Amino acid sequence: MRRLRRLAHLVLFCPFSKGLQGRLPGLRVKYVFLVWLGVFAGSWLAYVHYSSYAELCRGHICQVVIALATKGLGTMAMVTHIQEFTPHSLQTPRLPPPRPHLPAQCDQYRKGIISGSICQDLCNLRQVEWRTCLSSAPGQQVYSGLWQGKEVTIKCGIEESLDSKAGADMAPRRELVLFDKPTRGTSIKEFQEMTLSFLKANLGDLPSLPALVGQVLLMADFNKDHRVSLAEAKSVWALLQRNEFLLLLSLQEKEHASRLLGYCGDLYITEGVPHSSWPGAALPPLLRPLLPPALHGALQQWLGPAWPWRAKIAIGLLEFVEELFHGAYGTFYMCETTLANVGYTAKYDFRMADLQQVAPEAAVRRFLRGRRCEHSADCTYGRDCRAPCDTLLRQCKGDLVQPNLAKVCELLRDYLLPGAPAGLRAELGRQLRTCTTLSGLASQVEAHHSLVLSHLKTLLWKQISNTKYA
Repeated sequence: MRRLRRLAHLVLFCPFSKGLQGRLPGLRVKYVFLVWLGVFAGSWLAYVHYSSYAELCRGHICQVVIALATKGLGTMAMVTHIQEFTPHSLQTPRLPPPRPHLPAQCDQYRKGIISGSICQDLCNLRQVEWRTCLSSAPGQQVYSGLWQGKEVTIKCGIEESLDSKAGADMAPRRELVLFDKPTRGTSIKEFQEMTLSFLKANLGDLPSLPALVGQVLLMADFNKDHRVSLAEAKSVWALLQRNEFLLLLSLQEKEHASRLLGYCGDLYITEGVPHSSWPGAALPPLLRPLLPPALHGALQQWLGPAWPWRAKIAIGLLEFVEELFHGAYGTFYMCETTLANVGYTAKYDFRMADLQQVAPEAAVRRFLRGRRCEHSADCTYGRDCRAPCDTLLRQCKGDLVQPNLAKVCELLRDYLLPGAPAGLRAELGRQLRTCTTLSGLASQVEAHHSLVLSHLKTLLWKQISNTKYA
């Protein structure tokens, strides 16, 4: 027995030894080698998963930021002259001293630099529970959570360059920049003008923007005391710098964007995480690119919803494209059109899983305006918002090569055609091919966009109407 153990030990560490192959049967050597290879592969996968988690999941920094947001700035806020309230100025609130039994982060929050509708639950009452990390990029932290008995998504932004090892030391320096506006003494009118100018720069000069400014002020006054404190104004201003939050605010009245539930500083929570339509969503982020594209369709059929449910989700996605096209707050472009962003609820209603890559038309045009290029790849905003390059002038043109609908139809070809009913497959394939040829030129979009989209929705609705899937 001792001899066998010694031989097994030698095989584990020297699987290619010629001497051992001569002393042990070849079949046993192969089995031991496979075991050794399995242990090695498992260790490598565990290491990759841990490295991916440590790199992407930094929720502790979000909590440190809230804890320390006022550690460096709170003193400055408290020693300044505290004005009596008037309707025309942002107030630094007179706060009672923190109670001794409160945890340290609540002590810092109560010094008054940040505020928000969920700060009390997040800090004092500890009623926001952080659960699974869902982050896909270090700069945008996403976690599933529980709040007031409901499944929610917790989101906060941290600087891409922020070293995870720096932790608490870097947080106050970050907050000095993040919560630097508006300054003490700013009037309500000045804050309104600041907000309006910011929205014009990011959404375009639209007649509906004053109404959106009103929504911002109502959101800032979360406690409904008919005044906006300096902490409330700083928190809302910091939130507006987050691209996804700005889009959530713009699309709050739309059915297919997650509903905003509350915020504290620049941390905010939305409705619970929708189910993902992408078969690789369960894999660690660093392993997802390793999934062969050929397997996507097969996994979608095996693991995804039944085809009628997929048709219902697709109809919701098409309706979302309509909502982005000439909405109340302008046109928006989907600049990363992948199944990873196609989510759905328990009732198979479509929800956009991630708005980070949805961009206002004004932002895309500002990026393209006067941009030097050699080829069209130099005129790409995000992942796939691409404009043609004028090779004579060597500048990017203003119109995108593909509109939202054409990119979505390319996505739906792989999503809907596998498993489609035999009598529908040919017509559905024809309409999707027609849709993918739509040009991004404004003249063609206006003429064909609504017509093609309407035909697709009608075709899918006819298939699932008057059934339990409708």
